[in-house]
Amino acid sequence: MSWEWVSIGECVELVSGPAFKSENFTDDTDDIPLVKGENVQQAYVDWGIAKRWPKTDADTYERFLLRPNDIVLAMDRPWVPAGLKWAFITANDPQGLLVQRVARLRANAGSFPGFLKYIIASEEFTGYVKNIQGGTNVPHISGEQIRSFKFRQPPLAAQKKIGDILSTYDDLIANNRRRIALLEQSARLLYREWFVHLRFPGHEHVKVVDGVPVGWDRKPLGNVAKLNYGKALKAEHREAGNFPVYGSSGIVGNHKAALSEGPGIIIGRKGNVGKTFWSSSGFFPIDTVYFVDAETSNLYLYYALQNAQFISTDVAVPGLNRDFAHSRPILIPPAQMLDEFLESVTPMHQQIDKLTLYNAKLREVRDLLLPRLMNGEIQV
Repeated sequence: MSWEWVSIGECVELVSGPAFKSENFTDDTDDIPLVKGENVQQAYVDWGIAKRWPKTDADTYERFLLRPNDIVLAMDRPWVPAGLKWAFITANDPQGLLVQRVARLRANAGSFPGFLKYIIASEEFTGYVKNIQGGTNVPHISGEQIRSFKFRQPPLAAQKKIGDILSTYDDLIANNRRRIALLEQSARLLYREWFVHLRFPGHEHVKVVDGVPVGWDRKPLGNVAKLNYGKALKAEHREAGNFPVYGSSGIVGNHKAALSEGPGIIIGRKGNVGKTFWSSSGFFPIDTVYFVDAETSNLYLYYALQNAQFISTDVAVPGLNRDFAHSRPILIPPAQMLDEFLESVTPMHQQIDKLTLYNAKLREVRDLLLPRLMNGEIQV
């Protein structure tokens, strides 16, 4: 079986999207989601934060509509500590529109997209991107640099076999990710039903005064929990380990030691201000976030903070001031109501933890197979 050295440019049609004017963005879920660099994550697109474009304008941008088997790659900040920002579009993804500074790679007839995506996912390509990205303020790569990357490509039949083997793992990971999203959504909806819309069990018999049911309380966050500052930990100072490192965009790596025991709540201080995350185990929050320690963290407080208004229009510098955050009102239900809520959502989070651990094991096995399949060490 002959493997040949080829460049990505020989195997794909590569285009980047046009600039879309932000004044025409919509939040209508019936409109077309835009695939921007900010919602291209590590091997998937975060559709939940996507801006949208009027579907009535779809024909104008038909060339930039994504379809299954396309690969997308961020061209600005293509690599972050969490990993390379790329995704493989599947039939389960909505049809999105490619935006400026995001590359779309569409395989030609001699290349199998399910193989090419693992070229993009490989350590070799990630290392290549990290070495060539230029720019001081915003690291970036060009379409020509992407096209120039060379790799060994087997015959088409072998590409399909390799892609199918590795996709088995990715399909399981994607399915588990969807299950996790549904569990998270169920817990969020339950919180909002009980504590935002105040349709909690027995609400028909409880009077509400100024938005607070009789027998409940409303307190400033600072009276309920203390927001602690995270600690600086640059990517080059992290040592591989089992503890997730949290920034304001979520998990950005891992480290051999935790700064805080779990469970804990993480809140974006700079960057994604007010963005809230839950860690069921020990974690390391860096200096762009606050965190609530294990002693005062619980799932009720986590969902309450998700719904808190942390954006202040009175500050000139973007960021979350701790005094302002501590002043945010938190609704405090009676102990029995709190226990009922925790009894409902705790099993959901236990299942989320199991699926997350399962996905980590699947990725570990896949990543062991990946280089050996891609360099021909394992015959197919």
